[in-house]
Amino acid sequence: MSAPVKPTVLVVDDDRSILAVLEARLSSFDYRVLTAAGGEEALRLLKSGPVDLMITDVKMPGLGGMDLFTAAQQIYPGLLVMFLTAYGTIPDAVKAMKAGAVEYLTKPFNGRELVAKVQEVLKKGAPKQALDSLPSLSEVFGGVKSPAMRELYELVDRIARSDVNVLILGESGVGKERIAHLLHQRGPRREQPFVVVDCGSTPSGLLESELFGHVRGAFTHAIKDKKGLIEAADKGTLFLDEIGNISHDMQVRLLRFLEDKKIRKIGDLKEIPVNCRVISATNVDLREEVVSGNFREDLYYRLRVVTLKIPPLRERREDIPGLAQYFVENFCKNQDLPLVKLPAETVKWLCEYPWPGNVRELKNALEGGVVLCRDGVLRKSDLCLSGLPEEPQKSQAPAAGDTSALSLEESERNAILRALQQAGFVQKEAAQLLGISRRAIHYKIKKYGIDCGKRSNKSDEDE
Repeated sequence: MSAPVKPTVLVVDDDRSILAVLEARLSSFDYRVLTAAGGEEALRLLKSGPVDLMITDVKMPGLGGMDLFTAAQQIYPGLLVMFLTAYGTIPDAVKAMKAGAVEYLTKPFNGRELVAKVQEVLKKGAPKQALDSLPSLSEVFGGVKSPAMRELYELVDRIARSDVNVLILGESGVGKERIAHLLHQRGPRREQPFVVVDCGSTPSGLLESELFGHVRGAFTHAIKDKKGLIEAADKGTLFLDEIGNISHDMQVRLLRFLEDKKIRKIGDLKEIPVNCRVISATNVDLREEVVSGNFREDLYYRLRVVTLKIPPLRERREDIPGLAQYFVENFCKNQDLPLVKLPAETVKWLCEYPWPGNVRELKNALEGGVVLCRDGVLRKSDLCLSGLPEEPQKSQAPAAGDTSALSLEESERNAILRALQQAGFVQKEAAQLLGISRRAIHYKIKKYGIDCGKRSNKSDEDE
């Protein structure tokens, strides 16, 4: 008879002494404890495997407790969340309770009281909303005007409750992962893990171990057993991003899993059954890859039981005003900034710009513009459009003189530096934040003489 699975508790606090106390206390009661010193680290842990309860501080630098709570619900809808709060921030905790948190505890806290509340929360579990009571996506995203996106949301609503494999197609930055999240959130597996695998950035030599796991001694440096991401997605959803980049050998192994719903860890003899829904995405023409012999036809048909195609932003310009207003309001709220105004001429310019980086580029440009704008008004000169020299075809020519160009170059340099800082100077992640390629960010760093210090070496190695 197998031993019962230990509940996993994720503890988040920027005070490492509190993390140590919580880890020691909860571990003594046989909980599996994960610790994170900030919100970004907590989100990475949530994406790496299932968590039963998250305990987080309310006030933290960077991504605070409330923003972490919102982001965590996107990864694990219905995740149990308990807040730690000082007396001065009790109103924030009460607000979180109304938003769906299950409990809060004031600092300083009693260790026994903490454990008692954790036991109570895990025993009761989270209240579940019936799938039938979920509003349609057209109601949720009422600001969406384009017929193409309304049709896409109707398709998502129709197929979310089934278990069929879905292939999401679209250019980089259109929001393929967001659609995958919606399919998971609105289906019967929404209380279970949503596990993301970035097949594009994971080296092919590591991808097999990441997906299938390995046993101790399977290869050099395999010092302990490792659970793969497919197994971590059991009973939930596995999202394979950039599926077109996997090697032929990995295509064979993935096809076997899709057919048998079983995996075998590297170096192991036994097979493990895994029941998860598979959603994949790519920005390449997989049908063309099949014709050219780079992608297996049988795997292609396994993945694309249903195909969703997300149109690029330039083909649904009527959605840009609503998206722009949402991004500006959301960024101002998250950064505790006064609301910035989007004048009509800026919105007009946004609607005319070609947006080769799609929604991701729009979001990043607006966030940079909010930081750089003056007098609480976001003008087109405040926008950071890295590496894209062309202007919208309908926009007016820039005024004569070099002052404007210097201002735009300085804005671009500041945006790159800010993205590097936010990404911990990992250039690959900074490039994703900016919606540009890794080659482009290398060029810009060299062009503007940005000193990444010792951390830049680490980022190059990671890439």
